[in-house]
Amino acid sequence: MERSVTAMVATGVTLFLSIFVLVSAGDSSAADLTGDSNIRRQSLDGGLCAQIIRPSGYPCSEHTIQTKDGYLLGLQRVSARGGDVRVQPGPPVLLQHGLFMGGDAWFLNSEEQSLGFILANHGFDVWIGNVRGTRWSHGHASLSEKDKEFWDWSWQELALYDLAEMIHYVNLVTSSKIFVVGHSQGTIMALAAFTQPDIVEMVEAAALLCPISYLGHVSAQFVRRMVSVHLDQMILAMGVHQLNFRSDVCVHILDSLCDGHVDCDNLLASITGENCCFNNSRVDFYLEYEPHPSSSKNLNHLFQMIRKGTFAKYDYGTWKNLKKYGQSKPPVFDLNSIPKSLPFWMGYGGNDALADTTDFQRTLMELQSKPELLYLENYGHIDFLLSVQAKQDIYDNMIEFFRSWGKFSDLK
Repeated sequence: MERSVTAMVATGVTLFLSIFVLVSAGDSSAADLTGDSNIRRQSLDGGLCAQIIRPSGYPCSEHTIQTKDGYLLGLQRVSARGGDVRVQPGPPVLLQHGLFMGGDAWFLNSEEQSLGFILANHGFDVWIGNVRGTRWSHGHASLSEKDKEFWDWSWQELALYDLAEMIHYVNLVTSSKIFVVGHSQGTIMALAAFTQPDIVEMVEAAALLCPISYLGHVSAQFVRRMVSVHLDQMILAMGVHQLNFRSDVCVHILDSLCDGHVDCDNLLASITGENCCFNNSRVDFYLEYEPHPSSSKNLNHLFQMIRKGTFAKYDYGTWKNLKKYGQSKPPVFDLNSIPKSLPFWMGYGGNDALADTTDFQRTLMELQSKPELLYLENYGHIDFLLSVQAKQDIYDNMIEFFRSWGKFSDLK
């Protein structure tokens, strides 16, 4: 049972369970939800390079960049065993993680199964992105993480500030256009960012795992229930700005619920869809690093997308929209504005209850380009990141896509 419980925590299940129970019980203590507990995890001192990558024998360097709105983001640069992280022979590729995860997500399985290690072994100049609020990033130039203003952002800012600054930095350091790889929320960020001409001109091509822009047909039963009761709006009304689900109270609630009250063996599937190849043998290791914090406003923005069926900026309501955007409704991110010349590779699964195939088809219809597609009927949302068979099922195909560009054909 412990393995089932920790698997769900590592994939963000605690988010929905903990808040729902606390709200239902009338517990409005924001402190309980934002406490930074060390429960079930090792110290993360020393950065991602020191924690995971260098111990596996891969050269790794830490970088810090500042966004236009003052957030200090951590980036890591990784090369193959025996390589020089300062002199990279292959093209740069930036890996962008999803919701409630950090850059460690690309290294949680073995060296033969984790995309970060696999790309380095193939000669790519691997860069790892970490958005604001995650534990591998470094706060803000003037705000404290205890300030509610620190958490006043959604994936809109992650796309237009965080990802934009990461792409610019890697492009500047390497003097090269870059490949961008995203998973889940990382694909929302990428697609929104690519609607901006100054960002897309620095990108060679993009590979998207579980691509999301529209969320109107999310089929995950548990998520739909949370949306229907307006959980996100209740959280904001309670004054909870940071969602940090490593606190003692949240883990205790989940353990209590799973002890005879909720069928926790089926709960993960009710959120992500059935995962055919999820690596249960490494759950305890996953939980040493996951989940990472995010903001309540970010959850609210995602739930807005499910309710409205739009791919648009954050909806503040009519009057504040007029003040911020000059119109009563938030501006949409126009997928048709992404240049036809930007090549895409996209992998999606038949059992993915979050990146639904109906929504995905709408994305494809609105893009000018015709992406290369990989469809895996038995794959769920988590499989694209943590499947034990991901290399042969997914990553080899992605790397062939990158290799198809002539100047990169000499990669291993």
